[in-house]
Amino acid sequence: MTGGGTGRLAVVGAGPAGLAAAFAAAEAGAEVTVVDLGQRPGGQYLRQPTVRGVRPARHPARFADLLRRAGTHPRITVRSGDQVWSAEPAGADGGATLRLSGPAGPTTLAAPVVVLAPGGYDRVLPFPGWDLPGVVTAGAAQALAKGQGVLVGRRVLLAGTGPFLLVVAAGLAAAGAEVAGVVEAAPLRRWYRHPLAVAGAPGKLAEAARYLGALRRHRIPLWRGQAVTEVVEEGTGLRATVRRVDADWRAGEVTRSVPVDAVCVGHGFTPSVDLAVALGCATRTDPADGSLVVAVDELGRSGVPGVLVAGEATGIGGADLAVDEGRLAGLAAAHRLGLLDDAGLARAAAPVVRRSARQRRFAAAMHRVHRVPDGWTGWLRDETVVCRCEEVTAGRLRADVARYGLDDVRALKLVTRVGMGLCQGRVCGRAAACLLAAASGRDQPLEDFAKRQIVMPVPLGAVAEEGPAQ
Repeated sequence: MTGGGTGRLAVVGAGPAGLAAAFAAAEAGAEVTVVDLGQRPGGQYLRQPTVRGVRPARHPARFADLLRRAGTHPRITVRSGDQVWSAEPAGADGGATLRLSGPAGPTTLAAPVVVLAPGGYDRVLPFPGWDLPGVVTAGAAQALAKGQGVLVGRRVLLAGTGPFLLVVAAGLAAAGAEVAGVVEAAPLRRWYRHPLAVAGAPGKLAEAARYLGALRRHRIPLWRGQAVTEVVEEGTGLRATVRRVDADWRAGEVTRSVPVDAVCVGHGFTPSVDLAVALGCATRTDPADGSLVVAVDELGRSGVPGVLVAGEATGIGGADLAVDEGRLAGLAAAHRLGLLDDAGLARAAAPVVRRSARQRRFAAAMHRVHRVPDGWTGWLRDETVVCRCEEVTAGRLRADVARYGLDDVRALKLVTRVGMGLCQGRVCGRAAACLLAAASGRDQPLEDFAKRQIVMPVPLGAVAEEGPAQ
């Protein structure tokens, strides 16, 4: 049963969560505008080629179907290439006003209801040599291969922790790269401690088997309980030092030295919460992995009227969970717009809520298996760069903390300029907070790296020009 209202919905992000939210709301009768920085919808997981001649990556049928149905729905308009760089609450009635910069120039988009589905980005730990040319994130390597058909190197090494390493390794090998190995810091036998979580997500087990099978077919070794702790330049390439690590990631003996063209690193993901924080949404620390996430109810509703959040911004959990959370947020958005009554919302949401609960249990188990303890800080030398934008080293950071008695993130930023460069702490913020906590003896909140009025770099002209309302 539907209500009798009409309304417009703005969705930020065209990945799995954003597309699912848009489709669910559009099916209920909402007119939806999806805004995304990418040239084509899909996000990182469903990334589409942007260059002619590049064959699209194969995706599970349920995701390919979502991409097709959302892209052809008559009530969904996708604005590709638009960057949301500022967001403000629209007023007492709820919703938000978004300021965009894109192909049409600066514009302003106001909507009574907004779903934020900005996704996340690679979390990378600093280590000696991580700032060298040829050391890239695993996500960047995947994006280049899927979007442009470009390999980051002929011979590559994957390192870090998490299932995403297997995905990227299999994808690069299929694209023609020689994958020297996958260095996984976690002992994968930890999965045996979570049989119920695995049993509740049988699709994940089949997916893991498929990627492990791809590694075997391409003869890619998987080195478990080990980590790349240093990369140096060697001739025209790189050489990565691999060490055994204990449960707390304290480095032990060297197990191998691997010559490669590129090293692709990833230590999980960081939720993108900037827009939600700018709109006044409450945040919390996710107990599963220590990330800063947006606090929402089971339908994705934040504490700000008319603002819903779905996908990785509420906690890293993978594409299946993101789709379910997107659907729930889309249904809740339709309810707020008056397109679904209470009974219709409850009926439509109930099976998705049950399914998403199982997905969250699996995600919690995944984070326990692939946790990132603080032992990595022992890999750093004084000259190791922590903040690449401002060239702040670990030695400088520790020395200034001791010299000036710094004990909070704001003071650290003012004195050292860590997190004050182009990325605004997105890459280095969590690592810097971890080092500060170790040096000061105080836990450090991550929200100070997410508070900014201009959430993404834009030309000054875009800031000066209001742009037409849409």
